[in-house]
Amino acid sequence: MSHLIVTGTGPTRRGLVAAISGGLSELGCNILDSAQFNDEATGRFFLRMVIRPETGSTRRDVESELARISAATGLALEAHEAPARMRMIVMVSKFGHCLNDLLYRWRIGALPVEIAGVISNHEAYAATVEGHGLPFHHIAVTPENKPEAEARIMGVVEDAGADLVVLARYMQVLSDGLCAKMAGRIINIHHSFLPSFKGAVPYSQAHARGVKLIGATAHYVTADLDEGPIIEQDTVRVTHAQSAGDLVALGRDVEAQVLSRAVHAHADRRVFLNGGKTVVFPASPGAFASERMG
Repeated sequence: MSHLIVTGTGPTRRGLVAAISGGLSELGCNILDSAQFNDEATGRFFLRMVIRPETGSTRRDVESELARISAATGLALEAHEAPARMRMIVMVSKFGHCLNDLLYRWRIGALPVEIAGVISNHEAYAATVEGHGLPFHHIAVTPENKPEAEARIMGVVEDAGADLVVLARYMQVLSDGLCAKMAGRIINIHHSFLPSFKGAVPYSQAHARGVKLIGATAHYVTADLDEGPIIEQDTVRVTHAQSAGDLVALGRDVEAQVLSRAVHAHADRRVFLNGGKTVVFPASPGAFASERMG
């Protein structure tokens, strides 16, 4: 154990940062990075610290001290090993740009995750996934077999010990029950035209209307379709001279980039749910070092 990530949420009050930093300092921990946010509208406090125990303290010692601080402050505090790689399952349908991007970033060590397998309702990417040495699970979904299919999906997730599911352009709507069971642990990506330009050809619709911005949104999945708490977004400017095909190509690029940033933020424990929205802290120094080196 070299570093720990400490996360905390709860009702805001004076002296919270001092209580946490003081307790950890007394334990012999060096605070390497710290971010906090007070939401005055909701009265909620959010904190993320990266610490290094330097006097023989163990994770258990840190957790014991955090429990003491929690009892005194009312905060929910947790310690997570860093750089522990969060296990995740990727789900995909027929569009593979986000899947391929995640596989590449995972392979070069640019994401703090361990991909435990890929699920698809089509077989198109079986060879690609298995070529990376990963399990590929083909689970066809129809209106008639959807409950059984989702039970198989959850079986794959649980057997893999996955903490995160990423919908990398998985085009099946998940049931309310599955969304509730995995609340805060499923990330989806889609174009940012919504609620406009719905349907199978949104970029063609956007091109016909002469849009000047296209983009992508990554969010947590909820029972409200494409309306979960937003984690990451980005846009690209386009002009009248670009074709609908150009918009599709640019859209694929921005979708892949936005999804990878959202996955990185979640796995790095920088995202906190705050009602219907999120608090997302910036990456710690050096968090993207492996990506820069790659």
